[in-house]
Amino acid sequence: MAKTKQVSNKAVEAEQGNDAHRGRVTSYDVAAHAGVSQSAVSRCFKPGASVSKKMRDRVMKAVEELGYRPNAIARGLITRRSNMVGVIVSNLNFYPEVLSELNKRFISRGVHVLLFALDQESDVGSILEQLWQYPVDGVVAAAHLTPEQIALFDERGVPLVFYNRAYQDVPVSSVCCDQSEGERMLVSQLAGSGKHKDFGIIAGPRDSVVSMQRTEGALARLKELGFDQVNVVSGDYTYESGRRAIGKLLEARGEMPDAIICANDMMAMGCMDELRFKHDLDVPGDVSVVGFDGVKAAAWASFNLTTVTQPVESMAEAVVTMLLDRIDNDGLPPEKRTFSGVLRSGGSIRQ
Repeated sequence: MAKTKQVSNKAVEAEQGNDAHRGRVTSYDVAAHAGVSQSAVSRCFKPGASVSKKMRDRVMKAVEELGYRPNAIARGLITRRSNMVGVIVSNLNFYPEVLSELNKRFISRGVHVLLFALDQESDVGSILEQLWQYPVDGVVAAAHLTPEQIALFDERGVPLVFYNRAYQDVPVSSVCCDQSEGERMLVSQLAGSGKHKDFGIIAGPRDSVVSMQRTEGALARLKELGFDQVNVVSGDYTYESGRRAIGKLLEARGEMPDAIICANDMMAMGCMDELRFKHDLDVPGDVSVVGFDGVKAAAWASFNLTTVTQPVESMAEAVVTMLLDRIDNDGLPPEKRTFSGVLRSGGSIRQ
């Protein structure tokens, strides 16, 4: 209790002393002007806090008359929270849409996002060194961490929730799309037409767990259907690597496959353009192409890609809720939620 009181005193000094010295209006000035308690003023600026309309109107009128602006640093000292969360991502080609959803939901709850982007998932160690320099309340990780790295979060008392990364043997919270199920749907869609005999796969980076899950799911389903000889080449999730991968498939096979399964939409779109503009092949007339993720560009008329769309909005809401619940209550046990992707039947498969 003594420690909490000491922190609160520092917060009071930060707002009353420092702000007063600079001539800034404090929440105590607003409280006095409105004839309410300082805690009532604080609740008016806390998303989701219980405040009557009459109280809020009175406080906001005082805020407008005095020109008050909340002091986030002082408020953080009082609550012993920074109201900041870290988000670690390894694939910015897909994650702008995810980041937009996460940011929108955190902001609506009065929480700000610090973004840490990886060029490769294997670089996560150096990113963690940067992360620990900030007083984040929790972290969303869309990248693979080792069990030892996950343990660091427990040691530091920082809640961690994974986005699209699943751990079977490590007790950690996660929200995922079922990668294997999605790939099985795509392969079944391709095989169902009866017009594809030769398959090629453009996988993602070799250190990407998501790519491995998608590739293994596709290979397992192809094997069940009797297709054992499947060439697999790697890209890096970018449009350009999708174009380059066509050359790798040709080199490995000596001829173009009937169907190409790409680990994400960006590579699939690069693959389609390479087939059309360099090899003068028709998609889907000569070669069928499928992707995964459901990025907005995949639905453009020039691509109309058959893909698996991830329920980004639902997954983002689940991640934000799960993390904030664990920030509020560090005794909650790990939780794992898996969402099914939705097959989008476009015009990139030969029927």
